[in-house]
Amino acid sequence: MRILTCPAQLQLLEETLRKSLPTTLPVLGTVMTVARGNPASHEVLVDSWPHFGVVLTRLRPEEHRDPRDYYTNQLAVFYRDKGALQALLEGTEAVTRARAFQILGLQDGLDEAVQDVASARGLKVE
Repeated sequence: MRILTCPAQLQLLEETLRKSLPTTLPVLGTVMTVARGNPASHEVLVDSWPHFGVVLTRLRPEEHRDPRDYYTNQLAVFYRDKGALQALLEGTEAVTRARAFQILGLQDGLDEAVQDVASARGLKVE
């Protein structure tokens, strides 16, 4: 996963996400916040750039104070490719299982993908 910090990249991503509203809304809000100074200490990650398959937003890891607080450890996701979402959940450290978290997203199939990965790892999903 690649962390976007360049204002030009964030602006381009914002424009791209606006074209897919309302499904991009949870991610777009954080992208806009990061692009405008990032007072909440979030980061924007993509699987590749500029042709991304999945966008993930999260609080910077150094800002996590309680690994059991899934309200603080919120992730927002938008994906173009379900395979990219599966790869994100299964094989990257962008979504760590060392702390509780919740994933926000408005796309069909997100719940099933999370359930599938959790079942494969013997984890409980609420």
